[in-house]
Amino acid sequence: MIDRRRMMGLGLMGAAGLWLGAARAAEPDLRGLATMTGDVRPIDAAERGRRIDAARALMKAHGLDAVLIEPGASLVYFTGIEWHRSERLTAALIPAEGPVLVVTPFFEEPSVRQTLAIPAEVRVWQEDQSPFALIAGFLRDKRLPARVIGIEESARFFASDGLARATGARLASANPVVRGCRMIKSAAEIALMQKAADITIAALRFAVPRIEAGMAPGDIAALVNAATAKLGGSPEFALVLIGPASALPHGSREPQRVAPGAMVLMDCGCAVEGYQSDISRSLVFGTATAEQRRVWDQVREGQQIALKAAQVGAPAGSVDDAVRRRYTGWGYGPDYRLPGLSHRTGHGIGLDGHEPVNLVRGEATRLAPGMCFSNEPGLYLPGKFGVRLEDCFYMTAAGPRWFSTPPQSLDAPLG
Repeated sequence: MIDRRRMMGLGLMGAAGLWLGAARAAEPDLRGLATMTGDVRPIDAAERGRRIDAARALMKAHGLDAVLIEPGASLVYFTGIEWHRSERLTAALIPAEGPVLVVTPFFEEPSVRQTLAIPAEVRVWQEDQSPFALIAGFLRDKRLPARVIGIEESARFFASDGLARATGARLASANPVVRGCRMIKSAAEIALMQKAADITIAALRFAVPRIEAGMAPGDIAALVNAATAKLGGSPEFALVLIGPASALPHGSREPQRVAPGAMVLMDCGCAVEGYQSDISRSLVFGTATAEQRRVWDQVREGQQIALKAAQVGAPAGSVDDAVRRRYTGWGYGPDYRLPGLSHRTGHGIGLDGHEPVNLVRGEATRLAPGMCFSNEPGLYLPGKFGVRLEDCFYMTAAGPRWFSTPPQSLDAPLG
């Protein structure tokens, strides 16, 4: 569930117990843990070549002559380049035919090449030159058409505007190409996501028995992240919400401490070779009330309703509809109102923790084998507590399959 940009904007790094550091407790004893990534196989050159081929086929089908991609998950996906965004443009231009172009500042070229994983022509620009003129020159040199260029959806305005001015091309959305490739995961991608999920579950199994009265969210998050790193994952987030704060899906500024009877909601994830997990568990420290048990059981049923609705060919939005109908019948909502389910039932996941498309009302994209989603139909009771159980699944020709198995009972909240 966790949206890192949202949490950063709220400034909740310490108060909500999000994240990779801020351990206030003593370092945990990790001697019983060992890496789980010895059998991991990174994405190879052959698979990246197939991705480029698929992108080119989609370009031709949708009338695009090329696609521009800035640093981020999509650049990693197609080229392997792991780079940051700055005012100095580094980008890839994938034409519908001909060589892939990478443009980068002259002094950055050696570093960019360290992760470049496909054959590509690299052209560099000096500080007093325009990278967009470089791209236009490449297209002229290769006699490549530049009538319509697709822009990857996260690209910044200065990049698209500069490209349009330099080439005279008409710009269009690259979503049919980039989403068309990235939404359908290969067996290799699914294996990496499975490993990330396995590591997160193992980290939660390490952390939960060590929760003690008086702990703050950051203490618990530090346990999860330390275990995740020891197990071989790259910690991405560990959001811990305690008591009434658990009714606020992305956290609270209010101080929180573990106390008897408090709901503890943990939303955690890691990455393996860049591919992410996203798992939430809700438990009660001590003795649960009848109301806590009832809501926990309802969320568990909501997960099963969502999974049953997630069938090949079904609109993605129909999964959210199925859960919301049941919740409304129990007196929640209606719609996205509280008490109830105030957020979508799930989101796409892969190299990004949140990817298109979402399991949300009105989403018409039809589910297909290879798509991956979170399944997290939480219930939130303002001023009391919230329950979120979140497990991700991937679509197969025979239907959905879990990456992690949901728990069956509040008495065994990790499953």
